[in-house]
Amino acid sequence: MSNVTLKNITKVYDNKVTAVHDFNLEIADNEFIVLVGPSGCGKSTTLRMVAGLEEITSGELYIGDKLVNDVPPKDRDIAMVFQNYALYPHMTVYENMAFALTLRKEPKDVIDRKVREAAEILDITDYLKRKPKALSGGQRQRVAIGRAIVRDPQVFLMDEPLSNLDAKLRNQMRAEIIKLRQRIDTTFIYVTHDQTEAMTLGDRIVIMKDGFIQQIGTPQEAFDHPENLFVAGFIGTPQMNFFNAELMRSGDAYYVRLGGADFAISEEKQAALREKNVAPQTVTMGVRPEHIMLCAPSAPESHIKAEVDVSEMMGSSIHLHVRALEQDVVIVLATVDLPAEHRGGFRLHDEVNFTFGGNVVHLFSKETEQTLL
Repeated sequence: MSNVTLKNITKVYDNKVTAVHDFNLEIADNEFIVLVGPSGCGKSTTLRMVAGLEEITSGELYIGDKLVNDVPPKDRDIAMVFQNYALYPHMTVYENMAFALTLRKEPKDVIDRKVREAAEILDITDYLKRKPKALSGGQRQRVAIGRAIVRDPQVFLMDEPLSNLDAKLRNQMRAEIIKLRQRIDTTFIYVTHDQTEAMTLGDRIVIMKDGFIQQIGTPQEAFDHPENLFVAGFIGTPQMNFFNAELMRSGDAYYVRLGGADFAISEEKQAALREKNVAPQTVTMGVRPEHIMLCAPSAPESHIKAEVDVSEMMGSSIHLHVRALEQDVVIVLATVDLPAEHRGGFRLHDEVNFTFGGNVVHLFSKETEQTLL
């Protein structure tokens, strides 16, 4: 069993700075968990505590059913892939991948079989005789992953392994890691600040800020149902638009007032508000850029007037930055849906009108920044 359990894990440096606060997480056998958040949020520190490279100040860490707080890294049956590859420059690819097995005094035929199997999985068989300096960044990262695979660990730990690669290579390596995960039955704990990596790789993601867990869930849950303002703004590209709005109630019906216009809320969201008996109040309302639609100035539904600031042509879509309600608003429009005159973009100071459906509205408390839904 390669399940990992973190119970009330806390890390304090120099009795002053708390890097990780009361971290609780149950990771199932063969699950792919991604820790994601901005720099300094405590995700790498958490990973290093699992690896045994950082001492745990308080709390309990189990790998399988074994308490490993005081177990040295080499005896935890984990393998770690670092951001900077950490390959031995004087060794060939083969020697780098075989090194841990050689230290274990494994038979030569077993070492050879494991190295060649891993090289085959990662498509680096042709590079086994090369030194790291003769490899590209993506190839070096494959070697680092191969070195971890041959050890057949209970748990794979990956600390921002793709952050040194260019965008195209990152996309390729992301796909490679997904394929790798399908071929080897091991638990993965993966750290990144890149939410695209988190959304595409993780069975579940753990979103962190300032050492605290903000939300744990599937990527889709975090996207569709952010629990607070931070998660709503962190997950999704471009970032969610936020507005100061008024949550209104008339009898059993809730609606939102924004810029003098009243917007309906879906029945599902109204039911959630009724269940909590949420009082009418000033709220932060969030709407994702891709959920905003342009409409005619004479449209019967409620809408907001805006003026175009910047029009970014992205090929399949246009990212439209507009000024509305004395703030910047981003709208993502599929070019295929636009009339011919706008498929090449919009001009500066063009006047547009936008609206959105009641099913895409997110509502957050001004006081606690937690979702009201």
